[in-house]
Amino acid sequence: MTPDFAPDAPNDLLKLENQLCFPLYAVSRQITKAYQPLLQALGLTYPQYLVLLLLWEHQQLTVKELGERLLLDSGTLTPLLKRMAQRQWLSRRRDPRDERSVLIELLPAGRALQAQAGTVPAQLLARAGLSLPELAALRAQLTQLLARLG
Repeated sequence: MTPDFAPDAPNDLLKLENQLCFPLYAVSRQITKAYQPLLQALGLTYPQYLVLLLLWEHQQLTVKELGERLLLDSGTLTPLLKRMAQRQWLSRRRDPRDERSVLIELLPAGRALQAQAGTVPAQLLARAGLSLPELAALRAQLTQLLARLG
């Protein structure tokens, strides 16, 4: 697939303004920054919020499933889950069906955070100035790009 822009010279491809990576990187940082005060009010970090989003939906997942869905390795995920278990938001235990696997299960304190976090997506959407159709289109494009690169 050819880019829609036609650089004047080969070195134009090396200009920051022509890179896909930079606006994605900068937007990612800004979105995480926008989440910070919203999540801080709940005592959550952004990675903890992502784990809870999955657990609110599924109640119980293995560490491997969480890692696959969040694109995180177990070396990153394990300390995060341990801290969350210390706060009694979730439990960690060996899967009785497969001793090699660790089950992560939502606890009542973690479930209670769901109600408190209910306004976070709408607040972020308002902060970004996106309509629901714009959000859906952008998310679809990013999901497609992620799948192509993965």
